[in-house]
Amino acid sequence: MSEANEQLSMPTTYDPKAAEQKWYDYWMKGGYFQAGRLPDAEPYTIVIPPPNVTGMLHIGHGLDFTLQDILIRTKRMQGYDALWLPGSDHAGIATQTKVEQQLREEGLSRYDLGREKFLEKVWDWKHLYADNIRNQWKKMGLSLDYSRERFTLDEGLSDAVREVFVKLYEKGLIYRGKYIINWDPAARTALSDIEVEYKEVQGNLYHLKYPLADGSGSITVATTRPETMLGDTAVAVHPKDERYKDMIGKMIMLPIVNREIPIVADDYVDKEFGSGAVKITPAHDPNDFEIGLRHDLPQIIVMDESGVMNDQAGPYESLDRFECRKQIVKDLQEQGVLIRIEEHVHQVGHSERSGAVVEPYLSTQWFVKMKPLAERAIEAQKSGKGINFVPDRFEKIYLHWIENVRDWCISRQLWWGHRIPAWFCEDCNHMHVAREEVHACEKCNSTKLRQDEDVLDTWFSSALWPFSTLGWPDTNSEDFKRYYPTNVLVTGYDIIYFWVARMIFTALEFTDQTPFKDVLIHGLVRDSEGRKMSKSLGNGVDPLEVIERYGADAMRYMISTSSTPGQDLRFRWERVEQARNFANKIWNASRFALMNLEGFTYDDIDISGELGTADRWILHRMNETSREITRLIDAYEFGETGRLLYNFIWDDLCDWYIEFAKISLYGQDAAQKKKTQSVLAYVLDRTMRMIHPFMPYISEEIWQHLPHEGETVTLAAWPKYDSALEAPEAVQEMTLLMDMIRAVRNIRAEVNVPMSKKVELVVKPADERTYNSIKRNLEYVERFCGTSNLTVKLDCTAPDKAMSAIVTGVEMYLPLAGLIDIEQEIARLNKEREHLNKEVERVEKKLANQGFMAKAPANVVEEERAKMEDYREKRDKVIARIQELQEV
Repeated sequence: MSEANEQLSMPTTYDPKAAEQKWYDYWMKGGYFQAGRLPDAEPYTIVIPPPNVTGMLHIGHGLDFTLQDILIRTKRMQGYDALWLPGSDHAGIATQTKVEQQLREEGLSRYDLGREKFLEKVWDWKHLYADNIRNQWKKMGLSLDYSRERFTLDEGLSDAVREVFVKLYEKGLIYRGKYIINWDPAARTALSDIEVEYKEVQGNLYHLKYPLADGSGSITVATTRPETMLGDTAVAVHPKDERYKDMIGKMIMLPIVNREIPIVADDYVDKEFGSGAVKITPAHDPNDFEIGLRHDLPQIIVMDESGVMNDQAGPYESLDRFECRKQIVKDLQEQGVLIRIEEHVHQVGHSERSGAVVEPYLSTQWFVKMKPLAERAIEAQKSGKGINFVPDRFEKIYLHWIENVRDWCISRQLWWGHRIPAWFCEDCNHMHVAREEVHACEKCNSTKLRQDEDVLDTWFSSALWPFSTLGWPDTNSEDFKRYYPTNVLVTGYDIIYFWVARMIFTALEFTDQTPFKDVLIHGLVRDSEGRKMSKSLGNGVDPLEVIERYGADAMRYMISTSSTPGQDLRFRWERVEQARNFANKIWNASRFALMNLEGFTYDDIDISGELGTADRWILHRMNETSREITRLIDAYEFGETGRLLYNFIWDDLCDWYIEFAKISLYGQDAAQKKKTQSVLAYVLDRTMRMIHPFMPYISEEIWQHLPHEGETVTLAAWPKYDSALEAPEAVQEMTLLMDMIRAVRNIRAEVNVPMSKKVELVVKPADERTYNSIKRNLEYVERFCGTSNLTVKLDCTAPDKAMSAIVTGVEMYLPLAGLIDIEQEIARLNKEREHLNKEVERVEKKLANQGFMAKAPANVVEEERAKMEDYREKRDKVIARIQELQEV
């Protein structure tokens, strides 16, 4: 595609839709995203945080996936054998809830269908939304290796789940028992601690008077959930509370149900809080459960799995728990048991999935014993063999959670998920835990076996994601041996506990390695007002809508370069528009360049030999930029990377170099023209490579029109720093030229002299070196300052009635007879003098500050001294010019 006619076929404007479909199809057909193309190269692996198959991706996914794509595209271009493994999560509760909602609209429940038919419905849902997710990935331009796509319920991952479950069970780290767990009455399933979202709720504190059974008095307790009193089996007081020492061991008559319960002494009770007496409901409160075990108290469950009162609730049976609360409060008031009600703001747990108020509930569940697993992860982290968190402050958050972790409830009362590999013998009640299905009891040989109905917590299988997706438990798997452990995990801070911590301790237990080297933590994408995006606020952003309006490149560039590790970012449509404008700037500049590369081929590119100042300067800046953005991408500083790319492309390349290049491109010197064409083609080629990870589509479109070598920019070599391209003297000269041009243009603007009107310009360099620099580049000064007569002298005097400008090393004068207002010019110079006075004063104060002088490095102090001298010199020249004009 490097022939001249194809180069010149670039349309006037860039059409994102046409380019995106064309190039993604091209990349897929070429298999460019597949790992394994470079078997001798160093591997670099990212496994995608698997999105839930519950719906469409949101803009937060857009950020997360774009950052990963930038990393994987960069590493692929740097010559790594780069694998970015895609996949999705079955998302137990969330997905089952969606399908059940769908069934309810048809007047059905899962029980009407039965387990097998219901699961067929959920698999239909999964196929639909996994396809949707895959299409969204493609729209975003993600360079995923689809040949290795995984799903948390596929066969290989199921093998891994069973292997982990059985091994942990055999080591005594998985156990089954009755415990108080977080119960979601809407989804009718257990929840782990981190699936509970606590919200501040305005409620009531009910003070109840429980009479002693012997009629000698009463004891007052307080509760926020009076409906649970039906399951009370004791009242506890502190053993050293003098008020109640004579009551310990006595019996209380529980109101409503008229059941005798004891007063027990327990150190858990805070004798300073409230009345110092606490009602104990072991089946409906986690702390009461522990007290109940210590005192061998009965465990009475008073409601069913739906939050409806059961037969233990006496007259309240079949009432919803909140209806029961209203009725029991009314009855307690009538019986004189309710002393008072006071308003009480407290934290109430809600299901992170269904939104229902969580009920602490006594249930038989499966648990992972966390302490031994956590200890290994803590030891790894503190010994320096753990994970590198970016930013590092998240290491403390991770350690705090894992150091205080409780046993993990892993069973869920669902049908969608990994079914627990445990079978119960109906004849002898023996329990089998096995990797394969059990058909006969190992104890009594009975074939009457039933598998546990429950499934595992979604996070149990997700915790294995970095290694189960690569073939484990087959440790001889080629992918596992080559691509594990992975290099980096990119994720939000909101799932450090849910997922990141669990992957770490699971990987250490089963692979003896951490699952990744780095964890890059990004923030949430919020709306323009800083609010969290939600359906209720209606402020969510669909990444496909952004792509439809502005193109995938604009969306990717905006969202990735607006991010700072660990910080939330605000989504603003105007920033997407700015990114689109940036893409258009790149397009227009490239189109101009290509129009001036007619007949130029890849073999013609030659940047050796004698080059002009602007040519050497742009090569230096490109070289410097490639070095810096490589460093910044490795440090995950995408925002700063974006700023550098923007400044280089917009300012250096488009606004300055291309303008300077026009002189030789339009000139008569064929040799100089060819040199400029070489530099322009070379720099544009490297620029497309640098911008490619951020803007893959427009960079491919332009690169394919440029003289190039290779099939795709996706596989083009990443620009490396080349010391031969360093040209500090050219940078110095260009800085001087740009300062001079800006200064003259500013003067023209002040007195409304258009660039079309030629002006006289007198330039007085401060020294011979500056003089020679200007003389070497007179053509640029004449062209871009718009001069009719240019005088450059070391000893010239300032002309009368002239506008002046002073830049470092140069005084410039524009004789503008008839166009200048002397008084106005004196006023302008006085403002400039005030500005320079302030700068001199600021630097003098800094240099007089003993703290600064003591702490600042010597080179920084020297820079400040040089600044002060420069400001003073400029100020002296401004003062002298004011005096000259006042004498006119």
